[in-house]
Amino acid sequence: MAPTPTPDTVPLSVEANVKATATLGKIGYTNLTLQPEDPIFKLLGECMSDTDQQKINLSVGAYRDEQGRPWVLPVVRKAKTALLNDPAANHEYFGLDGNKSFNEASALLILGDGSPALREKRHTAVQTVSGTGANRLGSDFLAKFRPGTVYITNPTWGNHPKIFSASGLRVIEYEYWNATTRSINFDILLDTLQTAERGSIFVLHACAHNPTGLDPTHDQWKQIAQIMKEKDHFPFFDCAYQGFASGDLDVDAWAVRYFVSQGFDLLCAQSFSKNFGLYSERAGCLTGVFQDGQVAKMVHSQLCALVRCSISNAPAFGAKVVDLVLRDQALTQEWKENLKTMANRITTMRAKVLSHLTQLKTPGNWSHITSQIGMFSYTGLTVTQVTAIKSKFHVYMTDEGRISMAGLNETNVEQFAKAVDWVVRNA
Repeated sequence: MAPTPTPDTVPLSVEANVKATATLGKIGYTNLTLQPEDPIFKLLGECMSDTDQQKINLSVGAYRDEQGRPWVLPVVRKAKTALLNDPAANHEYFGLDGNKSFNEASALLILGDGSPALREKRHTAVQTVSGTGANRLGSDFLAKFRPGTVYITNPTWGNHPKIFSASGLRVIEYEYWNATTRSINFDILLDTLQTAERGSIFVLHACAHNPTGLDPTHDQWKQIAQIMKEKDHFPFFDCAYQGFASGDLDVDAWAVRYFVSQGFDLLCAQSFSKNFGLYSERAGCLTGVFQDGQVAKMVHSQLCALVRCSISNAPAFGAKVVDLVLRDQALTQEWKENLKTMANRITTMRAKVLSHLTQLKTPGNWSHITSQIGMFSYTGLTVTQVTAIKSKFHVYMTDEGRISMAGLNETNVEQFAKAVDWVVRNA
């Protein structure tokens, strides 16, 4: 047992520390620099500060209705009202794995009714702080228990390299976008799979690749799976747009379900920001599939341990909204109709952009606008053209030429096409 300090010893200890500090100097911070502002949020800030009445904000990936306003899904309004009027509602903690009902509904959504992984109870699902949290939780788990070099597409969602690097994993990019053909560099993708060290981790976009909007075909997914199986690579799916991409939940989950059918262990980060419009509620889930139930239980326990030392508990309200909708057949059907509304409007805007560019005889081939899918379009505009379209026409997009199709509507789509036509010809 340690001796109890006496009153006369305490001042001596303090005095010694004061003298040491005076002699050696104050201990400062190490390698502390000013972190550059996040480019997406910086761009959004520039747009918000722009007073031009004709500005077009195509920067942030958030759905807008035909009037350019944020859209709260009607089914979400119903679910929120029901939750707020529930006399039994409270603000108690869930367990470390979050809302279990929400977790199981999330797993069912991505794996599908009748999934062998669900039937054989060899899956796990843990609530996360949206898709970002799911990516980080999965990354931390792999770094600790199944490390390997992480391969990500170039381009990809800007947070992918940051998240996996922050977990201590080595990250390598490979060229996914072919700027000449404005399509997938599929040969490079296959070559990367073949030449990567055995047991590498590949981050795969389940649907609506961010930012290109270009997904492999079913046949291409099968080729990807075959090589990954031969090389014992680990698939880490990021699914941020299920139902939002095509308007069909099952179509958008095809790749994940195919990999499950081929016997892979895998992780899938799910986000409900886009398909439920719950951007700030941070509703997400990390779903995993494994060879047997015992492994799934061990993984679940380790994921919960990681949750405990990071967030302890995921936020409740958004997950409750999603769970209520997914557990009610009528609400689920209404949600599916809401998804079609969003997906169809974006598809219409793609067709409008292509039509206007065709009428304007804008130089180049613009068919990729309609062959891409989901919220984003990778226009193919150069950095110089992006700078010009922002300064001259107040159109805001990322430096890589990525636009959020949801920012276009009937009142500005022709204006946008004319701006693109001008910079292509003159910038």
